[in-house]
Amino acid sequence: MDRILVVLFSEASKAFEGRDALKDLDHEDLLTLYTYAIITKTLDGKTVVNEEKDLTGLRTVIGSALGSLIGLLGGPTGVAIGAATGFLTGLTADLDNAHVSADFVDEVSRELTPGKFALVAEINEDWTKWIDLGMEELGGVVYRRAPSEVRHAGHSADIAAMKADLALLKSDHAEASADRKAKLFEKVNQLETKIQQRLEREKERREEAERRAKAKADVLKAKASAMKAKAEETRV
Repeated sequence: MDRILVVLFSEASKAFEGRDALKDLDHEDLLTLYTYAIITKTLDGKTVVNEEKDLTGLRTVIGSALGSLIGLLGGPTGVAIGAATGFLTGLTADLDNAHVSADFVDEVSRELTPGKFALVAEINEDWTKWIDLGMEELGGVVYRRAPSEVRHAGHSADIAAMKADLALLKSDHAEASADRKAKLFEKVNQLETKIQQRLEREKERREEAERRAKAKADVLKAKASAMKAKAEETRV
């Protein structure tokens, strides 16, 4: 499954080791690495592509979905709230181009504080454990999300993507060694909580939409009744 991958590190050297680990996994046909970059956030909140050692990722990321994601990660935190209330309409095109939801950008942006480094990549993986094992050894924190072709398709597609990730995590948990089961169990619980929260939010959105639709229908019905009564008075 295609994934947008972000791995956060506290050291630049570890981020580059993480990049090399992705390349090795690609060479071993354990995943497909489409494009990547290593970024950091400055004190004023802007993201900067780190060009040290390797310019290949920088060249391939320009103009891609990953390029849009990098730009979004330099934006303000609270993107999900702003997008939901319509205050960040200028970012909607970037969200569409990045093929990720606003809450994913918001979550990663909050954790990508100045001084941290992020390995961002577009990949295709069948199992999550190869990346998770390698990045955990390097002290990296992994965030992944399946890209959505249409952001507004969006909400349900994003939940489906998270459920797919959950199934993979549970499969990995079943086969994991005893010392990894606790970590994977925590990740499973966290993802299940996120899915439940999204489902509740979707339910609230649907209920609110139904209330608005009913209110509009009631107004139209009242207007129709008033017009009918007026017409009858006129005939009399």
